[in-house]
Amino acid sequence: VNEKHASLKEQLAAVTPLLDDLRAMKEERIKQFSNVQSQIETINAQISDHNYQHDDGSSKRLNNDHDLSTRRLADLQMQLRNLQKEKSDRLQKVFVYVDEVHCLCAVLGMDFAKTVKDVHPSLHGTNSDNSTNISDSTLEGLTQTILKLKAEKRTRVSKLQEIVGKLHKLWNLMESTEQERRHFSEVAAVLGSSEEEITSPSVLSLETIQETEEEVERLTKQKASRMKELVLKRRVELENICRNAHMEPDTSTAPEKIVALIDSGLVDPCELLSNIEAQIAKANEESHTRKDIMERVDKWLSACDEETWLEEYNQDDNRYSAGRGAHLNLKRAEKARLLVQKIPTMIDNLIDKTFAWEDESNTPFLYDGVRLVAILEEQKLRRVQKEEDKKRYRDQKKLQNLLLKEKELIFGSKSVPRKTSSFNRRTSGHHPNGNGAGFMTPMPRRVSAGSATPELLTPRSYSGRYNNYFKENRRMTATPLNFSTASKDDSMSSFASISGSEPGSPLVLH
Repeated sequence: VNEKHASLKEQLAAVTPLLDDLRAMKEERIKQFSNVQSQIETINAQISDHNYQHDDGSSKRLNNDHDLSTRRLADLQMQLRNLQKEKSDRLQKVFVYVDEVHCLCAVLGMDFAKTVKDVHPSLHGTNSDNSTNISDSTLEGLTQTILKLKAEKRTRVSKLQEIVGKLHKLWNLMESTEQERRHFSEVAAVLGSSEEEITSPSVLSLETIQETEEEVERLTKQKASRMKELVLKRRVELENICRNAHMEPDTSTAPEKIVALIDSGLVDPCELLSNIEAQIAKANEESHTRKDIMERVDKWLSACDEETWLEEYNQDDNRYSAGRGAHLNLKRAEKARLLVQKIPTMIDNLIDKTFAWEDESNTPFLYDGVRLVAILEEQKLRRVQKEEDKKRYRDQKKLQNLLLKEKELIFGSKSVPRKTSSFNRRTSGHHPNGNGAGFMTPMPRRVSAGSATPELLTPRSYSGRYNNYFKENRRMTATPLNFSTASKDDSMSSFASISGSEPGSPLVLH
């Protein structure tokens, strides 16, 4: 305004619009400052106050402050943006903590609403983000709550795993069905799971733990009444394993001893059961090591069966008749002859295998309580004696034929000799009929425990190093081995009956 040429009114009229604009701009700027500072104060109220006490002018009212510059407004707006970012971060952290608290409460079966309300009432029952408290105290309270819930979860997991371990043992002992176990299937999964993997709702609740404890108590009471039955059942299983492997079961857990111990209450049935389980494991392991020898024993016994059948077949006068099934018996006889020739080799190989097993395990190989080597050595002696008896019988047969020819020359006619019994014929009531059903083979005689001592039946090369096995279990009979007396007496009596049946018989056998 040109002050020299304009009057005061004119000057006032010219300045008034500008003054009104400046006043309007000031009011607008004050509103902006007030809005920004109000938001700053609101956020500061939600956050701990001590973090912002050092900020200059942030907590002062604008009516005492005349700095309305854009620079200061920009600073306040930058401060507001920082606070808004921090609020967003804190709110996100609160939501994460609250969600973790919710999961822990679900697993532990605790009241989620009550738990978070104990930290701050604004954490539950509202959907407004602005009403959620994000102060340091709230974050600290949520952190402590999570730590307490995790510690409680860890304690309950340990307790429940211990209970479930007992429950599994009782299930196995009682042989519980799947239907009985189904009700506790989720609880049973806790045993093999880590703490982080356990997320099923209410699986760690006090009610679930109490219910599981009650189930354990119920099964424990049933176990006491059924333990005797379970122990005896395991003992039968042990006896079956030993019977199949031709071993002798441990006598310390004999059924009569088990019943007496359980009834007396001197021994915990669980200890007896554990002992039998250990014996079963040991028997299975030993049965596995004996498998090769037992297979060879089975082959040898099968060959002995075929030998016995072949002897009876050879004594059948009608074996070559054209009856039904005769060709099948003939084929079997051919195979049996080849197999019988291999028996001595089978016995020798089996003895070598048995000695190797005994050297490795440092214990005698017992077959139904008798040392297998003793059985095999006795069978070798029997076979040798049997061959000698057969040879002696053939020689006597030749001599009898010679005497009969001499009688024919003396008396001029052939006398009919009395029919002598075949050598070692078995009186088994067998009636050959020409088919395979008539030649059922009895099992070969096996050596009993009291037939002879293992030392007597073991060759000199073997007996010396195994005598110590039988110092405590020596069983001896008074009758020594004599395989030839009976057969020899029978043969001589048969011969005497023939040579003395006619008058004037030559007395050449003295």
